[in-house]
Amino acid sequence: MPKSTLKLGPGHPITLGSTILEEGINFAVFSRNAEKVSLLLFETGVEEKWIEIELDPAVNRTGDVWHILISGLDKNIRYGFRMDGPYDPERSGHFFSPRWILLDPYAKALTGGSNWGEVYERRGRKDAEKQYTRRSCIIENDFDWEGDRPLGIPLHDTVIYELHVRGFTRHPSSEVSHPGTYHGIVEKIPYLKELGINAVELLPVTEFNENENIRKDPVTGEKLKNFWGYSPLAFFAPKASYAVDGKNGNQVREFKEMVKALHKAGIEVILDIVFNHSAEGGSDGPVSSFRGIDNTIYYLLGPDNEYLNFSGCGNTLNCNHPVLRNLIMDCLRYWVAEMHVDGFRFDLASVFARDKNGEVLNNPPVVEHIAEDPVLAGTKIIAEAWDATGLYQVGGFSSSARWAEWNGKYRDDVRAFLCGYPGNVPGLATRIAGSSDLYQKSGRKPYNSINFLTSHDGFTLYDLMSYNHKHNLRNGEDNRDGTDHNISWNSGVEGKTDDREIMSLRLRRLKTAAVILFLSQGTPMFVAGDEFARTQYGNNNAYCQDNEISWIDWSLAETNRGLLRFFRLLIQLRHRHPVFRRTDFFSPEGRGGIEEIKWQVNRPGEMDWSDENRALAFFLDGRRALGGEDDNFFVMLNCGQSSLTFRFPVPGKKRDWHYLIDTKKSSPGDFQEENEAKVARSRKKTVSPMSAAVLIARKSKK
Repeated sequence: MPKSTLKLGPGHPITLGSTILEEGINFAVFSRNAEKVSLLLFETGVEEKWIEIELDPAVNRTGDVWHILISGLDKNIRYGFRMDGPYDPERSGHFFSPRWILLDPYAKALTGGSNWGEVYERRGRKDAEKQYTRRSCIIENDFDWEGDRPLGIPLHDTVIYELHVRGFTRHPSSEVSHPGTYHGIVEKIPYLKELGINAVELLPVTEFNENENIRKDPVTGEKLKNFWGYSPLAFFAPKASYAVDGKNGNQVREFKEMVKALHKAGIEVILDIVFNHSAEGGSDGPVSSFRGIDNTIYYLLGPDNEYLNFSGCGNTLNCNHPVLRNLIMDCLRYWVAEMHVDGFRFDLASVFARDKNGEVLNNPPVVEHIAEDPVLAGTKIIAEAWDATGLYQVGGFSSSARWAEWNGKYRDDVRAFLCGYPGNVPGLATRIAGSSDLYQKSGRKPYNSINFLTSHDGFTLYDLMSYNHKHNLRNGEDNRDGTDHNISWNSGVEGKTDDREIMSLRLRRLKTAAVILFLSQGTPMFVAGDEFARTQYGNNNAYCQDNEISWIDWSLAETNRGLLRFFRLLIQLRHRHPVFRRTDFFSPEGRGGIEEIKWQVNRPGEMDWSDENRALAFFLDGRRALGGEDDNFFVMLNCGQSSLTFRFPVPGKKRDWHYLIDTKKSSPGDFQEENEAKVARSRKKTVSPMSAAVLIARKSKK
């Protein structure tokens, strides 16, 4: 491509990033304080820059946006920006330097990094060009979606399955042709459909550097990774190494193919997205984009221009600044409109509540903007309603009905009950009923509560029943990392054991936990592999473990096929019965003469809310269920150390109680198919310690 064929024009400031137009390719980048801006163009596979164009502020600048239109340019060209201006980090806070070539914050894909774990280096002779290893790509929006549209599954009907793109299929036991990739997920769609989930929540898929971790595994000596990816380089760009062919922008196409395939299967895609910090870290971190473009705009800085660190990762993005707010909104709209994702989980979302000084705002503009944006009106928006420095906003993150929250109080209250701790029955009842104490006052609904017991961060569900303490030595931090507040019980022995009684107890407790999770009001979420007892060997912070600790061992699906069956049937039960998926809270007085939920312990009408009690039972009346009349249910939970006999309430007019679930029993006796459930001949049932039992009241055949 001869340089002489290029035609340069002023360009347009409105759309940031690179945009393909009829008349050429437009480039636009924000920088308020840069004094000089140059656009560097690179040919594919060539180390040296092809051309560098210095932008004339009299022609190529509108306000704080620098822009240029180039006609006759090959769309396969790569690009970056060089910015010059004051460099005085301590006094002015500026970080400008011509020795850096910078990524476009709006880049839709990056070059390099297509092979996971490989350190990507260039052999260029000039330092700046050699260090610029990840160049920005120009992407065409020419994908054939074949009429794909958002699924629009109501939140109250959603079952969320959290997974890591690489970890989900990287283990050899996955038996997929492309392990650790977007395509690997596509290959597992039949499994996901059979499991019954209808939304996957993907850990970060935007570009990050997995090689940034400097520690080594003290056991193997191998260099550790940034496995989870909570360290974004480019918010618009899907990770290249998660693609089968992550070169030349193919990662964008492969991500879209995954979304389209999941949608065809009735499964939504929710992205775990990180806007609270960037991969540039603290003052001693790399300069890849924001810091070199306009440090004082993009980051929260203290009185001495030190980075405020509410993310725990060295820096905090200035999310309520209009420039950052626009970037966040443009990014979310892009993932929805162009990549067809169905929602977002916002990592450490309480950072959104911080102003430029780090003080907490009552009504943060970015939180309201996300909730009210018309393009995002049909998407799911979920907050992790805390940050890394103690700001905890569960139940109070936003009063908007649009915002759901990871309910950390649900996790903690249910875990405490499952451990048999005293004084937790009132909290358990509140969580089962939808957490009205957190969401009703603001006009939100039970489904605004994302109910979870486990996530990527912390113990797996099996480990929750198998460990009292974290075992993170392989993270290379002397077991200092990860929370000590696990609210777990090892069932009698720490970690691996051959004791059949303890193994049986762990399985019983795990199934009891699942019963509570899927039969609670709210939106359930669980982490991939919990359905067949995946373990991380007690590691509760596996962010750096790209190995058997984090990879899902699919052989467990066969080893623990009874547990997998139990999960499948529980999810089916939830989908079939709207009595578990309410769109409003229970009325204390009942509605239309119907008391929709009735609490008890041993006998109907007799409840014990004391600290000593470790059991709870409840009757769900299905007559006013969403969409019409449903069956009635009676759920019995016993997390005490001895068996307890529960007497049943009246099943309802012309109905009989049928035995459905008993977590003490082995598979398949632990869960009866509904049409095969046996009639309860007695009016009482003895429930073993750490167990759950469920009855369904079906119409009498008489």
